Amino acid sequence: MPNPKRRHSLSRKGKRRAHDFLILPTFSVCSNCGNPKLPHRACPDCGFYKGRQVIAGAGD
Repeated sequence: MPNPKRRHSLSRKGKRRAHDFLILPTFSVCSNCGNPKLPHRACPDCGFYKGRQVIAGAGD
């Protein structure tokens, strides 16, 4: 089995791991109830999306 001849430097290891970080999801505020929600999705609390109710019975 081939083994590395030299140790990889810290900068090389950092460059390889530069894209491995976790990204927190961004939240927007519901225009109806003010609770945080994911963008481009109906509010899970009140069921409103773009000013109108699209999920019946949500948050009643």
